[in-house]
Amino acid sequence: MRRVSLYNLSWFLCFLCLLTAAACQKRPPPRAPSPSPSRSGDIARNDRRAGSLPTVTLTASPSSVERGEQTTLSWTTTDTMSLLIDSGIGNVADSGSLVISPRESTTYTATATGPGGQATATTRVSVIPRSARGIITSTDLDGLQQAIEEGKIQPLFFEYDQAGIHAEGERVLKENARWFQQFPNATIVIEGHCDERGTEEYNLALGDRRAQAVKVHLVQLGIDPGRMETISFGEERPFAPGYDEAAYRLNRRAHFIVIR
Repeated sequence: MRRVSLYNLSWFLCFLCLLTAAACQKRPPPRAPSPSPSRSGDIARNDRRAGSLPTVTLTASPSSVERGEQTTLSWTTTDTMSLLIDSGIGNVADSGSLVISPRESTTYTATATGPGGQATATTRVSVIPRSARGIITSTDLDGLQQAIEEGKIQPLFFEYDQAGIHAEGERVLKENARWFQQFPNATIVIEGHCDERGTEEYNLALGDRRAQAVKVHLVQLGIDPGRMETISFGEERPFAPGYDEAAYRLNRRAHFIVIR
């Protein structure tokens, strides 16, 4: 009798275990909460909007004028809170244009400020002196032009990335000054040039320093500063084609022309 009771109890416990296991298998696992797609999308869009970098373009048309003539600066921007153009222009609208009449060659820089930082763009206006007809005699004009064409007035060459005048350059300028003094009523334009290495903006500034250095040296040699003008063409007008030092050496120069 006791064995039967133990036997029945064993079967009862086995049956209870089977029921418990089945109940555990039917219970579904808890579902993980998912983020709201609309909220995460809004956050991403706001982050992109907050980090947008501004863009700016700036152009001058025409980019080369005679003194007293006008040119038009034009600009456009995106993602901009404020826009400033230097060289005396100041704060302007996000896009627009402005007619100006610069007295000398000038590089203009536009700085756009937006939620993501700043961006800049530059353009240069080259101012060429007006021909002083009625003051310059044709004899001086023709005589000096002939001296240039015959190679009696020579260009001055520079070392790479330099605007200093070396000993050979001093000799050239001394000889050129002698010819300039023979034609005192002719106005001379000193052109500054560079080779193609470097940015356009950097080479325009470097060409300007070279032309100014030549003018200062000629003044020291007795040439009236009022009859000399300077202009920079940067890398825009190479004298020699090519991409080696032989061509670069000829393109790093100060060149002389006569105003008619």
